Amino acid sequence: MRVLVTGGGGFLGSHLVARLRVDGLDPFVARRRDYDLTVAADAERLYADARPELVIHLAAEVGGIGANRTNPGRYWYANLMMGAHVIEQSRLHDVAKTVLLGTICAYPKFAPIPFREDDLWNGYPEETNAPYGLAKKALLVGAQSYRDQYGMNAIYLLPVNLYGPRDNFDLETSHVIPALIRKMIDAEERGEHEIVLWGDGTPTREFLYVDDCAEGILLAARDYDGADPVNLGTGEEIAIRDLAELIAELTGFDGEIVWDATKPNGQPRRRLDVTRAEERFGFRARVNLREGLSETIAWYREHAASALTP
Repeated sequence: MRVLVTGGGGFLGSHLVARLRVDGLDPFVARRRDYDLTVAADAERLYADARPELVIHLAAEVGGIGANRTNPGRYWYANLMMGAHVIEQSRLHDVAKTVLLGTICAYPKFAPIPFREDDLWNGYPEETNAPYGLAKKALLVGAQSYRDQYGMNAIYLLPVNLYGPRDNFDLETSHVIPALIRKMIDAEERGEHEIVLWGDGTPTREFLYVDDCAEGILLAARDYDGADPVNLGTGEEIAIRDLAELIAELTGFDGEIVWDATKPNGQPRRRLDVTRAEERFGFRARVNLREGLSETIAWYREHAASALTP
């Protein structure tokens, strides 16, 4: 099978590509330096080069709260255009199956806990995430519309916050786990006894280890052909304050954690209902948070210099 992975050189993409190679597949990996998917001509050229039978669309422009506040227009435009071009080119090239990744940021700010897929449209997303989240949610509309009109087999998955080895540790654009790991290890190495974190620590988040996510994507690619969106997660949440304390324990940081409540908290709570993924294609996360954090911290300690190279 000819498999195209957009964003295959990124964090999740690198793990997914490695997993595909374990299965004996040699995916065509689309990187931004070679194909700018916000440009229609580049998307067309990519499909002509790859001739895919299965497309897994992971390419995205995204960051943490700070990056989302700085780049709302870019994140809306880039993610919307990339997804639209992928869907249209999959139709034009009669791709057998297209797997589209959404985002947990697409859920309403005050969605009932746990987040159920049927609540996806019952409110507006948290404001700092909204441009990115709405752009990605538009891909669900595209997938369902193309299914209805053209019979296109496009599925839509909603992974929760990811983490793991090879994550983005740039403090300007990283998400909470790599940012906490870097801040604590850097402080420890410099002999500093205080770090400052955004918000008040009360919001909760759910985290999925990157290899678990890759496994869920491949299970869905193989066994799921439905129009309904499907959550990928663990079904377990943790307060950011408790997460910071756990990472401090695992990194050995014994300094003071100061919370800057003038900075935004983001969405108040995140926890997914993950029953649909298990029922539809047998996915259940395997790596618990402590184990996954330990693996991520060990990787960062070993690769810190290269991880921070642009």
